[in-house]
Amino acid sequence: MHDIRAIRENPSAFDHDLQRRGLEPLSAELLALDDARRGAVSAAQGNQERRNALAKEIGAAKKARDEARAQGLMAEVARLKEEGPALDAAQGEAARALDERLAAIPNRPKADVPQGADEHGNVEYRRFEPTHPWLETGRQHFELGEAAGLMDFEAAARLSGSRFVVLKGQLARLERALGQFMLNLHTEEHGYTEVAPPILVRDEAMFGTAQLPKFREDQFAAGDGYWLIPTAEVPLTNLVREKILAEEELPLRFTALTPCFRAEAGAAGRDTRGMLRQHQFNKVELVSITAPDRSAEEHERMLACAEAVLKALELPFRVMTLCTGDMGFASQKTYDIEVWMPGQETYREISSCSVCGDFQARRMNARYRPKESKGVQFVHTLNGSGVAVGRALIAVMENYQNPDGSVTIPSALQPYMGGLNRIEGPKS
Repeated sequence: MHDIRAIRENPSAFDHDLQRRGLEPLSAELLALDDARRGAVSAAQGNQERRNALAKEIGAAKKARDEARAQGLMAEVARLKEEGPALDAAQGEAARALDERLAAIPNRPKADVPQGADEHGNVEYRRFEPTHPWLETGRQHFELGEAAGLMDFEAAARLSGSRFVVLKGQLARLERALGQFMLNLHTEEHGYTEVAPPILVRDEAMFGTAQLPKFREDQFAAGDGYWLIPTAEVPLTNLVREKILAEEELPLRFTALTPCFRAEAGAAGRDTRGMLRQHQFNKVELVSITAPDRSAEEHERMLACAEAVLKALELPFRVMTLCTGDMGFASQKTYDIEVWMPGQETYREISSCSVCGDFQARRMNARYRPKESKGVQFVHTLNGSGVAVGRALIAVMENYQNPDGSVTIPSALQPYMGGLNRIEGPKS
C-alpha cells in the first residue's frame, strides 16, 4: 500500500519508480482519485457543519420567538439530513476506489536495485563454495529417491494428484531433521523467537502481506473465509497487525516451520518432475519487524542467517540481487540464495530475503511509537526463507550422493538422524 501524501508531494519520483518496474505512470490517475475522495469528504463535512450552524440559528430564533424563521431553518436541516447518507456513501465509495487502486500497485524498488526486465537482469552479490570437493554433475533427486524406494510420486498422485510426493523411511526422517536443524540454528544462534502459528488465515491477513487480492489464483481457499498459508510470512508478519509497538520492543524476530500451500497457477509445465515445485511443502520462515532506520541493516542480517544454514550443510550457493523486473510484488529489494543442484547442473533458488519497507505495515496498520518524537510511524517488515526444507532435501541428496546411489548425511544433520551417517541406495 502506498502513501498518497508522498505521491502528491513528489509524483514524478513515484512514476519513475513504477517505470523501473515496467509500469506506466500512475500518479495523475491516483491524484484524480484522491481529489474525488477529498471532494466527497469536503461535501460530507460541509453538510454536517451547516447542520451544526443551523442548530444554533434555530436556538436563537426560538429564543427570539421567531417561529416562522425557526420552522424554515428546521426544514433546511431536514433536507440536509436526507442528503447525509448519500454524501457519506459517496465518501466511502471514493475512499474505497482509491484504496483498491493503491492496493494493486507493487512496492517501489530501492534506488540500489538493479534495473532489468526479468531474471536475466539479476546481479550476483556473492557466492560460497565449500572447502571439500563438490559435484558438478550427478543424478537428480527423484532418480536417487525412487531407486531407493523412499520417494513415491505415484502414490502421492493417487492420493492428491500431481505436484505432491510421499517420502518414506530415512528420507522422511532427513526432511524432519533439516527442519529441526534450521529451527534450532535460528532460535539458539540467531535470536529468532520460535512461533507455532495457525496455517489457516482470513482475508485480512492475506491482504496484509499482499497475497490478496492480486495473487488470489495462486492461493488455496479452504472455505468459510479461510486460506491455507502460502508461507508462514503471512501469520508471522500479521502478529503485529493493528498494533502500536514501543520502539524499545524492536526489532521483533520470528521464525516458524510450517507446511506451505501454493496453487502454482502460473507454473504450468515448469518443474513437473520431482520435488522442486509442489503444491505442499515445508519451509522455515524468518520475519523481522523493525524501525525504518534499521531495516536495511536487518535485511543484510537476515540474509546472513539464511546463508548460515547452507554453510553449515556445506552446500555451494550464490546470492543474487533481484532486478526490478524479477522482484516480488511487496518487496523493495530482494536477495535470492541459489543452491547448486548437480542433477540439473545449475543453481536453483532455495531462499528469498526481502525488505518491504512500510508497504505491508500500511496494509496491516502496524505502527510503533518512536522514543524521540511525538506520534506514531509505520514499522518496516522483512521476510525470508530460512530455508525451504524440501529444496534443502533435494540439495543434500544431489550434492552428497555416492556412486552406489546412497547419500551421505552432512555432519550437521547426523545428531538429528540418531547418528546415521548414510542413507542407503537401492538394494542389489
